[in-house]
This record gives sequence, structure tokens and C-alpha cells, in this order.
Amino acid sequence: MTVPATGEGTAPTDARTTPVTSSVHRTLVADDHPIVRQGIAALLATTDDFAVVGQASDGHEAVALAESLGPDLIVMDLRMPGLDGVGATEAVLARHPSTRVVVLTTYESDDSILRAIEVGASGYLLKASPEDELLAGLRAVVAGQVALAPAMAARLVGRARTGGGSVRPASPLSPRETEVLALVAEGCSNREIGRRLFVGEATVKTHLLHVFEKLGVNDRTRAVTLALERGLLPRV
Repeated sequence: MTVPATGEGTAPTDARTTPVTSSVHRTLVADDHPIVRQGIAALLATTDDFAVVGQASDGHEAVALAESLGPDLIVMDLRMPGLDGVGATEAVLARHPSTRVVVLTTYESDDSILRAIEVGASGYLLKASPEDELLAGLRAVVAGQVALAPAMAARLVGRARTGGGSVRPASPLSPRETEVLALVAEGCSNREIGRRLFVGEATVKTHLLHVFEKLGVNDRTRAVTLALERGLLPRV
């Protein structure tokens, strides 16, 4: 994104509200750099479908303004003092799950992308994105889609396909079923698993039956092998 010139020394009125119609997406911009906030606001002002109703200079202020203003969309910086963008996103969505949050940042590490998405962000875009790409991403998010900067999406897909890094497939197993299967992989008997998890042997057998059904197998060895192949269990 090329940030439009806005007068570097001018501080925004962070809690400013702007009357909008129901067809316009009420947007809160959170970034600790005033010129970036103003630049995003200036870009959105060129559209007919977004209106900036407030600006926040840190994560705590973003949470407070989200509570008082009830925006449809929050454009959230990742790195801010006090409470970062991931923490602010998590706090906002815990109280207002229908709010859409797009993380907009200069940082593009895979871990930061995953952290943002895990807490409920609907998009992760780069500040260096072309303006049309940024606006397309925001429009996709308010339409109920997920938006990732193209280069970032391609890299995450590549990591998922190769099993690299911290990207892991969603598991069909419950946390308890995963615990049981991990102990099976260690060579534990049903009795030993029950002792270590403080449950009865019959309960262990029930968990294993559910594991077999979910993985489409009928024995412990195949269940462990398949779970390892799919990345559902850590390799030790």
C-alpha cells in the first residue's frame, strides 16, 4: 500500500465518529504510527463502501473503541505497544465475534500469520500491498471471506504440503483421543494409559474405538502410523 500524504505532524482525533449509512462498512483503524493511520483513513475515504469511524494508537485503545463504536471492520496493526494486534484481536472477538478483523502489517513471518488466524482474524495483509490489492482484501473480508496477501498464502500452502514449520493440519481427533494415541505410540498398554490419565481401562478402549473410526483403521499400529503420516502426532 502506498500511504497517501496526510501531513506528518497532524495527530488524528482517535475517537472520531463519522455518520454512515447501512451500506457502508464502519471501520476502525488501529496502528501506533499516526501517519499510517491517517494514510489508511485517506485511502478508505476514496471509496464508497468504507467509512473510518475511529482510530486507535495501541491495542488497548482498539479494544476500548471496538466496545464503544461497534465497528463492522477493524484494520489492526500487528506490532503495537502494550497490547499487540493479536492480543487485541482476541479480546475484541471474545466479546464481538461478528466483527471482522484484518491484520495489516509490515511483518510477514509464518508464525505471526498463524497466530493472527488462530485467534480469529479474517485477513492478513501487508502494508506494502498495492492499494487495489488492499481494498480487494478488505472487501473480501466484509463479504465473509478470508483474505491473505498472495505471497503469504502461497508460502503457507507450500509449508502445509511439505509438513514444514509449525503449520499442521486440523486434527479429527479430540484432545483426549490425541493424548491416548500418543501414549499408544509410546508403547503403553490400555491399563498403563488409564493409570497415567486417571481413567478406567474401559474408557481408554472407548477412546481408541473412536480413534479407529475417525482414522478408518482397525488396529493400534495402523492408527499410530497414519496419525504420524498426517502430522496428527508429534514425531519424537
